[in-house]
Amino acid sequence: MEITKLRKKVDKIDEHILEMLNERAKLSLSIGRAKSKKGTSVYVPDREKQIYKRLIFKNKGPLSDDSLKAIYREVMSGSLSLEKPLKITYLGPPFTFTHIAALKKFGLSVEYVACNSITDIFVEVERNRADYGVVPIENSIEGAVNHTLDMLIDSPLKICSEIYLEVSHSLLSSGSNTKKIKKVYSNPQVFGQCRLWLESNMPGVELREVSSTTKAAEIASKEKNSAAIGSIMAARKYGLKVLAESIEDVPHNITRFLVVGKTLARPTKDDKTSIMFSVKDKIGALHDTLAPFKKNRINLTKIESRPSKRRHWEYYFFADLEGHYEDEKVKKALSELKGECLHLKILGSYPKAS
Repeated sequence: MEITKLRKKVDKIDEHILEMLNERAKLSLSIGRAKSKKGTSVYVPDREKQIYKRLIFKNKGPLSDDSLKAIYREVMSGSLSLEKPLKITYLGPPFTFTHIAALKKFGLSVEYVACNSITDIFVEVERNRADYGVVPIENSIEGAVNHTLDMLIDSPLKICSEIYLEVSHSLLSSGSNTKKIKKVYSNPQVFGQCRLWLESNMPGVELREVSSTTKAAEIASKEKNSAAIGSIMAARKYGLKVLAESIEDVPHNITRFLVVGKTLARPTKDDKTSIMFSVKDKIGALHDTLAPFKKNRINLTKIESRPSKRRHWEYYFFADLEGHYEDEKVKKALSELKGECLHLKILGSYPKAS
């Protein structure tokens, strides 16, 4: 009887929640119409961060902050789809880690389109066949994803958000005996993240590189005596057995993803700016380009170099710094930097991911 009474209370609360969700949805429709008239973007990263921050501040439990964010991710996903049907491209096929990161950011109510390459993701957004693209940019073990860096050099797209995803790799196969495995398929980055485990547990086994972990799972599902390294979601999709879990060499293996689009996010007071620049060919050139950041007390969180591919021994430098490009001290530092380098491009200012 006590459970029955409690469940009746839960039912009443659910009815109230449903009523409030639909009230919220009506407001979202009105906001969508207003955005359409102004020609502004439906997805607003700074507003997204503001909502999460406010809710977490007001959350008194027992619901955890992570659970609250997961619930509101879907609430906001539904609202976005009401304002305008959004199309998100990602590195496919479905259930790659890029797909999982996109789901974490945009929820289940938007349309997802799998692309065969990082280049295709940029092209689809540039040609207005998709609203946003999700691309990997760096891994805590293997470092930068060079293909993404190269695309950012010439692309007109801007970084408007970032996603951090804790990645766990599993050995997947249609068989159950690891000793019979002759080939293992996966993405090159993933092989790098599982190098020690493979050397210790599968010496002599042929490693075959493919475009994605999900493609690897698809191939392994069709070939005898083969396996894939990928996600448990990919194992479920292709009916594979999980022979070993968490085989990455370093625990808390984090991959960072970027959301690229045509709009810039507004300041939130907790932002990150990504830039790309090239230096003059002179002694101390790199030192001179970094000096404005120290002078203006701006923290650089990352710096990476890539060959320009235009002239031998000419490099582009990619850097992440704390702050928004509209912040006065960031604006001042970038102005000083411009005088010290051949080329400067702001790739985007966006809210820091938690």
